[in-house]
Amino acid sequence: MITPLLVCFLALVGASSTVSFEFHSTHMDTDHFAGTEHYMATSRLRRLVIEFIDYYQNITLSDLNLYQNSFVPTAQDLQCLEDLLLLIQELSSGRIWPLRMIDSWGSLPSGILYGNMWDLGHYDECLNVDHAVSTSHSVRGKYCFAKVSLASSISSLLSIKTAVCFPASCSAAHMDTMLRRLFEKLLNVEISTDLQFVDENTCRSAEKKPYDGLTIFTIVVLSVLCALMVLSTLYDYLFIEDQKQFSPLVKAFSARANSRVLFRIVDTKSNPNIIDCLHGMRCLSFIWVVYGHDYLVASMGPNMNYVDMLTWFNSAFRMLITQGIYAVDTFFFLSGLLLVLIVLRVMERTKGKLNIPMMYLNRYLRLTPVLALAIPMYMKILPLLGDGPLYGSVSVDDYASCSDSWYLTLLYVQNYAAESICVSHSWYLAVDMQLYIIAPFLLISLYKWGRKGAAGIFVLMLLLASCLFSMMVINKISMSSPSTNPMKKIYYSTHTRASPYLIGILFGYFLYINRVKPYKLSRPAVFVGWLVSLALIFTCIFAVYGKQSDSYSILEEAFNLTLTRIAWPLGLCWVVFACMHGYGGLANSFLSSPLWQPLSKLSYSAYIFHMFIESFNGGITRTNTYFSDYQMMLRFWSDFGFTLLLAFLMYILIEAPFGNLQSHLLQTRKSSSKSEGDAQLRTTVFEGPTNESAPGPTKEETPATCHIQE
Repeated sequence: MITPLLVCFLALVGASSTVSFEFHSTHMDTDHFAGTEHYMATSRLRRLVIEFIDYYQNITLSDLNLYQNSFVPTAQDLQCLEDLLLLIQELSSGRIWPLRMIDSWGSLPSGILYGNMWDLGHYDECLNVDHAVSTSHSVRGKYCFAKVSLASSISSLLSIKTAVCFPASCSAAHMDTMLRRLFEKLLNVEISTDLQFVDENTCRSAEKKPYDGLTIFTIVVLSVLCALMVLSTLYDYLFIEDQKQFSPLVKAFSARANSRVLFRIVDTKSNPNIIDCLHGMRCLSFIWVVYGHDYLVASMGPNMNYVDMLTWFNSAFRMLITQGIYAVDTFFFLSGLLLVLIVLRVMERTKGKLNIPMMYLNRYLRLTPVLALAIPMYMKILPLLGDGPLYGSVSVDDYASCSDSWYLTLLYVQNYAAESICVSHSWYLAVDMQLYIIAPFLLISLYKWGRKGAAGIFVLMLLLASCLFSMMVINKISMSSPSTNPMKKIYYSTHTRASPYLIGILFGYFLYINRVKPYKLSRPAVFVGWLVSLALIFTCIFAVYGKQSDSYSILEEAFNLTLTRIAWPLGLCWVVFACMHGYGGLANSFLSSPLWQPLSKLSYSAYIFHMFIESFNGGITRTNTYFSDYQMMLRFWSDFGFTLLLAFLMYILIEAPFGNLQSHLLQTRKSSSKSEGDAQLRTTVFEGPTNESAPGPTKEETPATCHIQE
């Protein structure tokens, strides 16, 4: 069996079964003899390509087949053998192309005992091999990963992955067979046939697949949108002097007009209906989402210091990253809060009438165009933009699943109906949309029955929280146990995520009925308010600090998850209240800065496309990376900056134009006779998207705007 190949690693890292691996000298001494013996044996793999060439100097067809008894060579077998013989022959002659092929191989990584399990070789050198043999055939390089895994019970992180480069005519099965025999000879062990060294999914070649219909369609759509934007912008610059005479249909696509709206700072100080601090809260939550997802993507990459990552996992700073899931609850809270403040004012004006179908239509048209374009961009455009040894694998998503579940995403039911969510961070949009569908009935109860309706919503919130608690305890669902499918059952499901949204509705109702009431609080009362608020927020973040995921019971985890989903929005209630009534101090000055307004308007597009940038940047990695909080900060600013650039492009290309067309065609914009306060309120609420967070764990996510028909 292959287990002896990596016994040295187990011996040297000790027998710790927890997440934290500490390489103490006592462990080293205990297993010194066995570890040294196996380590010296595996060290021969450091010159793997030299051993390979020496071993296969006289390669034959039998070397390409593991099961020789019934072996009938195929055309691919013969071509692979021919190319390998040519490679060895040309190598002996000192030709440059075979030297490049073997030079691109990886080896046994240095620093294995420190967690460096990758050697990426030289990706581009391998793929650039293109030796013409005849007019109809060339020997091209094919880059793959050879993976040597530990026993199946051990984490896949502890697997050696090294690059190999073969002629493209050889399949992964050919490579697997040859490497298996080489390892058996070098290590003097018998390797199980169940163990796969080379997987075709890890292989790359310079050959490009032809564009399929969906790829061509997506490129055409993007080209048409770009053409409309460019032509409208040129027309705006060259021919329009009075914006009032600008055709709404043409103006909708003008980058100049849409940029004016995006970067216009609204003066809200004189309007009590505007809650300035919400812009800052939304943007900071979105930043938290992007930052947390960067750590998630980095954990899948070729880090050379996994030992440091395991140490980091026990640090206090780690809690700020892994608890980024509360950014999701922030957006649910904001969504419910803003919805109440707008709709109750509308109902007050219309004497309780509410056009619910138009609310749903506006909401759907507001969110769907960007999401509908994002799906084929993730599926078809992202694979075309970059290349690399890990391209497409350093991501929290398998975008190929979109071919089966794209329609569920556009119906906003993917959190329940899809086994694999297409564009996985869109689950928040599904939950938010489903909550939005039931929200009008809750708002009608508030308008008709007042405090009795609020009491009913409060009871509903407690019942749903009890439902979450009961599900976890009775069904033994733990977030740390993938076998119980916790993401779908308690992370993505609407009925378990509703508490922050309902608290937002209740708090919004409180603000609405007390909108003209002045609050004069004493200094001690303000101090206590901030103390309680910060205590709730920091308790949510650090409550499980120092505990391993398997060190507390299901009951403890259920209490923690249920109560923190209530405590977090309660802590935010005071922050909003204090900032609204002059008790926010520096927090209000920071959160209410007008500089947040443009980013707040971009937040929806930025949320949808931030994983596009993170997946791209993670996939084009050519060398090993070093994990540290400072390196992650550098990575974050790179991803965040390009996310904003892409979000701006998507904003002027699709979000703003389709939003303008929606407003024009459905006549949702009011005439100029409406008060400036109403216009400003719509600007604050409608222009900012819906954000939310999730690495998947934090699969955190984006805010979506509340569009309501008045």
